[in-house]
Amino acid sequence: MTDEQPTWVGTADAEDRLDRFLAAAFPTMSRAKVQEWIAVGCPRVDGKLAKAGRKLRPGAVVEIFGPPPAPEAPNIAPAKIPIEVLYEDEHLLVVEKPRGLATHPARSLKAPSLVNALLARGQPLSEGTGFYRPGIVHRLDKDTSGLIVVAKDDRSHSSLARQFERKTAERRYLAVLSGDLSRDRLLVDAPIGRDPSDRRKMAATSRGKPARTHFKRIRLTERGVLVGARLETGRTHQIRVHALLAGHPVLGDPVYGDRRGFPGPLQLHAAFLSFDHPETGERATFTAPPPADMEADAKDIDALDPF
Repeated sequence: MTDEQPTWVGTADAEDRLDRFLAAAFPTMSRAKVQEWIAVGCPRVDGKLAKAGRKLRPGAVVEIFGPPPAPEAPNIAPAKIPIEVLYEDEHLLVVEKPRGLATHPARSLKAPSLVNALLARGQPLSEGTGFYRPGIVHRLDKDTSGLIVVAKDDRSHSSLARQFERKTAERRYLAVLSGDLSRDRLLVDAPIGRDPSDRRKMAATSRGKPARTHFKRIRLTERGVLVGARLETGRTHQIRVHALLAGHPVLGDPVYGDRRGFPGPLQLHAAFLSFDHPETGERATFTAPPPADMEADAKDIDALDPF
């Protein structure tokens, strides 16, 4: 046995190939680079060397020995995409992301993103959490519209990220769900992880990370029930997965819903955002009305605070 300590440890939450698992864990790396890395014996599965095609079972422990491969800096081209800026100063800006626009680029995504649009404005952005995410403190799904705060410098980024981590920054959503809730308030407390049968999706699974979503019934609409949603955690697709688990999927959801009754678009909007300004410490609160097809107005946003 070697006394060498791993520099990175990950656990598979679904069946997958080793190379695909590592490519997802290190999104700045190409698949070819990951396979080269495996070939020289850096990663091990359950303590043993493994080939790129090694099948991982849920719970398999992947360890990396030696320095991770140097990330490949992508060329992110500015793109003149109209975005609405609700507030801006020298430290941050708050924007409203439209539906259909990804928050940040990804190796698998060729279309422009919010980051491309921000770069086109010519303003400085924080380094963020990686080459693909300058300025991005938190994200919204591509088909979700609504409010995002963007950091212009690393100090502001750290302050904002810490607030989201400690849950002192608040995000609240409006959504139209199928059917009607049987009660005015509903808490869904179920861990979320990769769907074992489809890694492109998330699912409520005992192997997932803790996730809690509060739903508040606001009123019925012509197509379903308008609700407020408040997150205690920030898992991928959390509202959509928990709404499905509750038996009331978000209308228009192409992944987790039944689109036969309503083909889209996704009826989910980040309508409320509140945080402490990283420079002044003053509380900053923003609201944004949802798209017209959600049949919601300012009174419905008022129902989100307090919630």
